[in-house]
Amino acid sequence: MADAVQQSWVPGLAGAREHAPRRSSLQRFMRRRSTLAIAMCLPLILIIAGLVAYPALYSIYLSTLNKTQTRFIGLGNFRFLLSRDVFWMVVWQSAIFALSAVVLKATIGLITAHLVNNLPVKGQRKWRGMLLVPWVIPLALSSLGWWWLFDPTHSAFNWLIVLLGGNEIPWLSDPYWARFSVILVNVWYGAPFFLIMYLAALKSVPEQLYEAAAIDGANWWQKIWYVTLPMMRNIIAITVLFSLIVTFANFDIVRILTAGGPIDQTHVFATWAFQLGIEGGDLPLGACVSLFMFPILGVAAYFILRDINRRGNEA
Repeated sequence: MADAVQQSWVPGLAGAREHAPRRSSLQRFMRRRSTLAIAMCLPLILIIAGLVAYPALYSIYLSTLNKTQTRFIGLGNFRFLLSRDVFWMVVWQSAIFALSAVVLKATIGLITAHLVNNLPVKGQRKWRGMLLVPWVIPLALSSLGWWWLFDPTHSAFNWLIVLLGGNEIPWLSDPYWARFSVILVNVWYGAPFFLIMYLAALKSVPEQLYEAAAIDGANWWQKIWYVTLPMMRNIIAITVLFSLIVTFANFDIVRILTAGGPIDQTHVFATWAFQLGIEGGDLPLGACVSLFMFPILGVAAYFILRDINRRGNEA
């Protein structure tokens, strides 16, 4: 009797008891769905583990062996590299190559995206197609074309410079001009990626923000600084991080244009690791060189992604 009175004074208690088995079954169903999702992603996880995780772990193992891969030497290869001046030159050149190329690509992509965004719709389609051509062409093929333009014997650039009354430039034989050449080709190839990403970000900025800024008396530069850039900060950070990783590990351009020359003055981590490991026959030392890219890129990724997460939490 008391239980019946208690149930009558607590509305919905009996209904909650009736639905309790349903809730437990629903929870079991959700657990089954998560298990199904993991099972569906398992082939992709295995492919990534086979193509990324296993080579990375094997590179770590190789870096602890001697040249003939018969004896464990621990950190001996790392100590040997840190004591060589060529290694520090490669570190410096890789940093200059990656940072300067990414900054130029981001700047050119942002400016070009603004110009294309202000064109009529029909004009935008045409210009988007033409400006994406460098990014669509295979990098090795476009690098060969640029090598012909820089070729010391039949350089099209030098022919034009001499025709205009100037002196020939040693594009690929002088360290300064060789570095400039590889950075130029990387910017030419990668700027369209920034263009298409920034153009998509510009399309997502609400027009009401620009109208409110105009009512407040903001000029063109103030609209960009206080409206456009804050709305695009996450896209800019992600594209810069992605391009920094790809540029830092770039191999094709340097290998085809200069092969690291003249006298190792244009080597980056990827080309120097190839020269030591594949051409020099010292796979452990080449693996050791390639591993130096991970902590550098890891630190950059940590700070950039931390900034993105902090802005997301603030929003």
